[in-house]
Amino acid sequence: MIVSNCRISLDEVADHYNELDRFYRRVWGRHVHHGLWISGRESPAEAVEQLIETTVAPLQLDENSRVCDVGCGYGETARYLAKRFGATVTGITLSQTQFDFACQQNAEDTVAEFVLGDWESNSLPAASFDAVVSIECLAHIVNKPVYFEQINRVLRPGGRAAITCWLEGDHYRAWQKRWLLEPICREGRLPSMGRMVEYAQMATDAGLAVVECADWSDQVRKTWRICSRRVMTQLATRPDAWWFLMRRKSRSWVFLFSIWRIRLAYRTGAMRYGMMLVEKPQSTATSP
Repeated sequence: MIVSNCRISLDEVADHYNELDRFYRRVWGRHVHHGLWISGRESPAEAVEQLIETTVAPLQLDENSRVCDVGCGYGETARYLAKRFGATVTGITLSQTQFDFACQQNAEDTVAEFVLGDWESNSLPAASFDAVVSIECLAHIVNKPVYFEQINRVLRPGGRAAITCWLEGDHYRAWQKRWLLEPICREGRLPSMGRMVEYAQMATDAGLAVVECADWSDQVRKTWRICSRRVMTQLATRPDAWWFLMRRKSRSWVFLFSIWRIRLAYRTGAMRYGMMLVEKPQSTATSP
């Protein structure tokens, strides 16, 4: 488990997304997650939706499904699932800015519900969801065993959770840890970043059955080539739009460096990207 060499609180995670709101939407769009390239010919927009579709496929969602989107960001995935499958979707995010944006979109098209709060201490009812979707949230979680315990708590017996996550590589050198992984955690406000085997054990310890684990690193890493190109284009053509990142009082401008660190970490294998599918056993008793 790679742990940030400076303590990162949940407030700092929220502040990171609040401050970089404009940056993220201009570089990543409203989904704020990787794309998945299968043929390699997909457009970025198609790849982003393809990642969602591939992630949720094992959940077999339909109009009767109650779904929780953990770390929902701007709510685009939650709205996508509600429109695509007719599911009842609740999204939860730490960021006030992202929550406000999600609610504003609902003013025109109310298809999902959003909650502002901390997943580790959420008050959602026990056994109230048929499925949980969590796209690239896990690395931002401080207490990762509790993350899985909460999934077990809110799922009904037999319910499933599909999780995609940033991972540390199985093998890397000291320089990769010092110059890539530790700075990525620090600059991206990631309290820690583990390996799939560690997360699978946490899920098992929380009472969940691990159904499947997959490595999608090669299919998602094109995301960072696109992001770095977009950043360079924006800086060259609209420097005024990015000045807020360079202000002395800005706390998150260093994340610009992480874009290139992440790209190199994927290329060298120091960082991976995975999907985990877990299930709450039918016989599991739910705590109140």
